[in-house]
Amino acid sequence: PPAAWQRPYLNVFKHFRVEEWKRSAKEGDVAALTDARLKGTVYRIRGSLLASNYLQLPWTGTQSLGLVGRYLYLLFRPMPRKHFIVHLDVATQENQVVRISFSTLFKEFRSTATWLQFPFVCGAAEGLANDHGLPGAAAPADTHWTCLVLDLHSILSLYLSRSYSHLKSIRLCSNLLVKNLCTSDLLFDPGVTFSKARQADLADHGVAPMPREMAFPVPKGQKWHDLYDYIRFPPEGSELPDDSIRKICSGPAAASEDPVCQLPQMVTLTKAVQDRLSLVHQITSPRAVSLLCMR
Repeated sequence: PPAAWQRPYLNVFKHFRVEEWKRSAKEGDVAALTDARLKGTVYRIRGSLLASNYLQLPWTGTQSLGLVGRYLYLLFRPMPRKHFIVHLDVATQENQVVRISFSTLFKEFRSTATWLQFPFVCGAAEGLANDHGLPGAAAPADTHWTCLVLDLHSILSLYLSRSYSHLKSIRLCSNLLVKNLCTSDLLFDPGVTFSKARQADLADHGVAPMPREMAFPVPKGQKWHDLYDYIRFPPEGSELPDDSIRKICSGPAAASEDPVCQLPQMVTLTKAVQDRLSLVHQITSPRAVSLLCMR
């Protein structure tokens, strides 16, 4: 198959040699750092003007990444007390380009035929009462490294009734620390070890351990989900779009012997949410959001 080189997964930063800046672009305050906790290189993107500080793949908008994996894995950490934004340009089977954006700046979900805007909600430490955890709030002071899993196929299908073809480009705007990106048709669970996966026959359920080169380190005697956040979007079992991208549970191995987390399904929706969902298929102009990182 034409995309065989992308299977079983593609380490995006490694494949496109981000550190050489020949097939990727950086603008503003973007630097490669060594992270002591992760024991490797991470990229820091920072700056008060989100549109002026970013890491982009590929380096020009006339090119395309051509990545066909259903799931996009973003390993990142929001910078404390800051806002960030991420843009993904994806192509549909009908050759239409749709921009998927998520940001702590967005206070509500908005949609047009070519642009989906999702609020990203950063969770604060348990038991800490503050304004964090609400759409539009900056990241809390105690942000965690996060594994965000975006099901690009389901996002286009649920929100626009479109069929996903491939990922064209990625733009990571300040303020973020980013370890890596990965695409795959497999659903990786970072909290499951290779031995547990074999014992539980998780392959039969379409679940696989996170590849070692993409994994966050876990010190001996500790658990992945106690150290990091895991967010899958849309959540498993969702039949209707959700309002925002946020952590729903501690992860696929949390508080249970069952390695696959049973995420809560949406049972009831408030009228406000229902009203917003009714706008999904309408072409409306999204509210202008300041500091948007646009081409």
